[in-house]
Amino acid sequence: MSPLHVTNVHKTYRQGGRDVRALRGVSVDVNRGQFLAIMGASGSGKSTLLHLMGGLTKPDSGEVSVDGEALAPMSDGKLTRFRRDHIGLVFQSFNLIPTLSARENVLLPLRLAGRPIGDRVDEIIRTLGLFDRRHHKPDALSGGEQQRVAIGRALINDPAVILADEPTGNLDSVNSKAVCELLRDLCVMHGKTIVMVTHEPSVAAYASDVAVIKDGLLVDRFPTEVFSGHGELAARYQEAVR
Repeated sequence: MSPLHVTNVHKTYRQGGRDVRALRGVSVDVNRGQFLAIMGASGSGKSTLLHLMGGLTKPDSGEVSVDGEALAPMSDGKLTRFRRDHIGLVFQSFNLIPTLSARENVLLPLRLAGRPIGDRVDEIIRTLGLFDRRHHKPDALSGGEQQRVAIGRALINDPAVILADEPTGNLDSVNSKAVCELLRDLCVMHGKTIVMVTHEPSVAAYASDVAVIKDGLLVDRFPTEVFSGHGELAARYQEAVR
């Protein structure tokens, strides 16, 4: 069973005295172990789609299901618990707790859930290449290291899907490349299911598939393996949004 289904979702916001149709009947399936990049210009609806996938907002119509569970019927309390246990969220701004060490930030979801810590947190930190930095607080870490801590926090409960919203947006090119390689390796080597929003073809090229959103519609979807580099991927993207 695919861990993520989005079926004919619509979402309209009221903005500046007018209705903005952010999504207009988008359907997306993400298979287990797939790394999907969602591309689109600012205002295209790509982040709205990711937020629906994460249960951060609800569609006006249509359905989103994660790990076989429909999100819309859940109460706020149940949705919060479900998101904690089944969905890993990674944001552009890291959202780390500044008074906690890297290790403490990673294991925070376990503590909130009252679960035993065990050895998993240190295994994840080693996978992230942060073991020597595990006792440092966020202000002593580089942007790339902070984002890897955020990815570790998203991984700690072994979620059905990891959702990353512009995860390289605050990073320089070197750290951006490192985070993209980490996400790709989590998918290829560890079988993680990942959905990432980005507007950068060079970032999307690390995914296995790309979905293109324009004006609230899914206008194209294609595998990245058909391109010899991100230049060709960029050309396909530009053609899709033309």
